[in-house]
Amino acid sequence: MPGSTSNVPWIGHPVDVLSLAAGAVLDAQTLAPDREIDLVRLDSGDDPSWWTGDEPRLHQVIANLVGNVLRHTPPGTPFRVGVGTVDGQVVIEVADEGPGLPPDTADRVFERFYRADPARTRGESGGTGLGLSIAAALTEAHDGTITANSTPGQGATFRIHLPTSPNSA
Repeated sequence: MPGSTSNVPWIGHPVDVLSLAAGAVLDAQTLAPDREIDLVRLDSGDDPSWWTGDEPRLHQVIANLVGNVLRHTPPGTPFRVGVGTVDGQVVIEVADEGPGLPPDTADRVFERFYRADPARTRGESGGTGLGLSIAAALTEAHDGTITANSTPGQGATFRIHLPTSPNSA
């Protein structure tokens, strides 16, 4: 079932979001074996977290968030990926224990080409400033929302809320 409330159309199929998150965690553990990376449930469920959407695009959203943690936190910084159904929505959360975002930048990190603090970039793998804007566009295309919360020195948390029944276009 195609759907969209933005310029990014998608094809809806049942997606096990927990399985997608687990894949992202395994990929990150392969790339960064020095980090503690946890997969957690944000609800008390034991079942898969099913949601109807475009699986490759949702995978890209999760991969962009995890990639951001790997690029913008010091080596060895732990983080977690959480999935669950909360208040009738599927929630995906990527939370790190890194330096956090500079004050007053959480609202801007989803802008194209925006770089919160070039000093947070490790080496030449700093990215182009498009990953979070792509994640936001794909999330919005699925009638969802994405937010960033951070306290400098205490890490950052990126949270996606997806309706269990997205609107159809």
